[in-house]
Amino acid sequence: MLNDIALLYSSSPALFAGSVFLLGLLVGSFLNVVIYRLPLILEREWQSQAADVLSANVAAPGDGALPAPAPAPAPQARFTLSTPRSACPNCKAPIKAWQNIPVLSWLVLRGRCASCSTKISVRYPVVELATGVLSAWVAWHFGFGWPAGCALLVTWSLIALTGIDIDHQLLPDNITLPLMWMGLVAAVALGPVAGVALPVSVRDAVIGAVAGYSSLWLVFHVFKLVTGKEGMGYGDFKLFAALGAWLGWKLLPLVIILSAATGAVLGILMIALRGRDRSAPMPFGPYLAAAGWIAMMYGNVLVDGYLRISGLKH
Repeated sequence: MLNDIALLYSSSPALFAGSVFLLGLLVGSFLNVVIYRLPLILEREWQSQAADVLSANVAAPGDGALPAPAPAPAPQARFTLSTPRSACPNCKAPIKAWQNIPVLSWLVLRGRCASCSTKISVRYPVVELATGVLSAWVAWHFGFGWPAGCALLVTWSLIALTGIDIDHQLLPDNITLPLMWMGLVAAVALGPVAGVALPVSVRDAVIGAVAGYSSLWLVFHVFKLVTGKEGMGYGDFKLFAALGAWLGWKLLPLVIILSAATGAVLGILMIALRGRDRSAPMPFGPYLAAAGWIAMMYGNVLVDGYLRISGLKH
């Protein structure tokens, strides 16, 4: 049965891409949950850890210690990626199954809650549709096989990280570090495939992860030494390390050039068109994610094209 499915998808790229498009829509719906809930889950964990540390640091009365902290807050209801059930943030009405069909439900409901008519952000169908389209693009580009599966994993992770970084200027370790380790494991377990961007060899993956993290770490500290300000967060180092683990060290210069150029252009446009404060921080993660995805899809073609145009390759 599995062999028949594999043969069918291998012989019909359009069918494979279409199936992955539908899968991508479903994954995009889940990514919306991740983008919204994961930062809240982490915030609750940090608050709980901070409360534990403060309680542990309170010394016995009478020795000049700080006064006892306020009573611990009441336990909160369980909050995970799957619990509680999704509901309207305004009227708290549970979202029914037919109201949670990717893209289609938003169109049928005309972008409003079925119970209270509160507007539903257009970002939900945009994330779902973008995930579907990019997933189908990956499937068409790589064809049926392990490289496509790896590229889909990277694509979905980058979409989630982009959404979270835009909202909270945060690149959670819960995503960046597993993404990096999976890149290293894929290099060991699967190894490089001729003519395909990922996975890469173990050597290239390890050097890529180390070079990705250390290069931005160095830029961060040099910038801080010169300006006294922090130009990026540690999450950017880890994301770049993850891209290095998947793509290898050779494509890292292309990723950083594309991300810096995109960030500069969009930053100038936002200042010119929207009057954005020049000193206001801008997340760098989305630019790294977009550049990493482009490098994953067309990095070798872009590098070869540049080398031919510059005369460095004949």
